Amino acid sequence: MKFSRWESPVNKSSIVPETAERAALRESVTALVGRYGHDYFVEKAHAHSEPSELWKELGAAGFLGVHLPEEYGGGGGTLGDLLVVVEAASAAGCPLLMTVISPAICGTILAHHGSHEMKQRWLIGIADGSLKMAFAITEPDAGSNSHEVTTTAHADGEGWRLSGTKYWTSGIDEADAVLVVARSGSAPAKGDRKPLSLFVVPTDSPGLTWQPIPAALTQPEQQFTVFFDDVPLGPEALIGDDGNGLRQVFAGLNPERITAAAISNGISLYSLEKATAYANERAVWKGVKIGAHQGVAHPLAECYIAVAQARLMAQRAADLFDAGEDAAEASNIAKFAAADSSLRTLDQAMQTHGGNGMSLEYGLADLWFLARMLKTAPVSREMVLNFVSQRSLGLPASY
Repeated sequence: MKFSRWESPVNKSSIVPETAERAALRESVTALVGRYGHDYFVEKAHAHSEPSELWKELGAAGFLGVHLPEEYGGGGGTLGDLLVVVEAASAAGCPLLMTVISPAICGTILAHHGSHEMKQRWLIGIADGSLKMAFAITEPDAGSNSHEVTTTAHADGEGWRLSGTKYWTSGIDEADAVLVVARSGSAPAKGDRKPLSLFVVPTDSPGLTWQPIPAALTQPEQQFTVFFDDVPLGPEALIGDDGNGLRQVFAGLNPERITAAAISNGISLYSLEKATAYANERAVWKGVKIGAHQGVAHPLAECYIAVAQARLMAQRAADLFDAGEDAAEASNIAKFAAADSSLRTLDQAMQTHGGNGMSLEYGLADLWFLARMLKTAPVSREMVLNFVSQRSLGLPASY
């Protein structure tokens, strides 16, 4: 049997400060996504089907482009506003990975480094939900080491020819274009570092193909290996300056980590609400609600504390980014803390449900691999620890 929805205080905490405008934004996103709900997400996830109806509504309401410039169809807000959107959607049962990829990574990079023509071509559609853009950086051999990227753009007249392979590229099958991190075959090397460039490649380009990667993930976005076989690119495909792609891509990596943290924190809030509702209604021993037992209550309280800390760090990271300050440390810590607390909270919510935690009817077990994936991507917890060891603690570099 299913338990009725209980008015949980989980999402009403005042620990994480929120302006009246952001509280109204959260309420609006929750109401919109709540009309679709977790069952809609699961239906699309099992079919690897694009949640187009929800995506279009999010775009039309101004939520996908809330942080993008007004002159290109956005809301003129901040990354902190997008953080609220992504977290609220996830807390309502719809953790959409494409919100991290298309508006957060690609939209932010284009807003910071794209030409006026490129912004007109792509940002307006990203903001209103009529276009999606995927992001291709990971490669089979390079893994997390962007300095060893081998996908290369060779000069060809005024444009380029792009060749190489990318791996674990999410949602390219539902995207109109893919933002590709590639070695530049024409820019001079900077020391022993191979120069990188960024290109926007329409997904209908000749020579661009992909094949799905079978994975245990339950999410609408499928994962792909992507092949670039001498793909022709015009001069308009280049973002910013040739060979300056590493600096440009960092405009999107902190937003990536912050919004990934938002998805994890949203899953935590969703899981806690499910668990507390169940614990407040389920009675097994002499009519006493199981939430009265410390063996149930204390682990959930610890999860709540961890989630509150992760949410505070995510907001701090967004505030630093929006202020134009160095947000790298906070963004990495936010992503690390949110991913760890999310998996722990989801696991405890399932444990609270006992055997029912494994039942798909209760809407928890189907989030397991998504929550687990967020410990590995985007940026693994090991790479975050490397960053903190070296940058925060001043320890010797390990790689």
